[in-house]
Amino acid sequence: MILYSGSTCPFSHRCRFLLFEKGMDFDVVDVDVNNIPPDIVTMNPYGEVPVLAERDFVLYEANIICEYLDERFPHPQLMPSEPVVRARVRLLMFNFERELFRHVKTLESRSADMKAKALARDEIRNQLIGMAPLFIKNKYLFGEDFTMLDIVMAPLLWRLGYYGIDLPKSAAPLQKYAERVFSRQSFIDSMTPSEKVMRR
Repeated sequence: MILYSGSTCPFSHRCRFLLFEKGMDFDVVDVDVNNIPPDIVTMNPYGEVPVLAERDFVLYEANIICEYLDERFPHPQLMPSEPVVRARVRLLMFNFERELFRHVKTLESRSADMKAKALARDEIRNQLIGMAPLFIKNKYLFGEDFTMLDIVMAPLLWRLGYYGIDLPKSAAPLQKYAERVFSRQSFIDSMTPSEKVMRR
């Protein structure tokens, strides 16, 4: 199993985090996201990482890769087993993509101008401030259990300083939650050298 991954790409980081959480045996091939090689374009017509390859089977798009791996290797299970609850998690993942991670793509883009990036920072900051009270009672995003939602969110939270996003004191419950996730050995192991220096 090979994961083609950008060394600073938050979406690739999501997949690496999940693979380490599962205790999987896999290889990582670092890809320069600013100079995508032709073989990646052959596997993913959108010319993006992450890409997961297992013999002749190829997947792209971070959430699709993560859900496939969770179903294929169910221990520990990161998506709820009950269909209604699982659908709720998927809906939250969809909301995160629409309301948070589209702004992450702006911050990661070399073509976005300063005004667009400033707006993206403000949008992310406001969304996270709004989420902070959830963690007064919840240990993780979906309650007491670590789930796929935490896998999805962690790479963004790790990069807040790198993106120039400062949170107010009112967001302290979210920041404590982030530290809980960052202390997991699987998260520590999932980071590339370039990611480790994003946060001091």
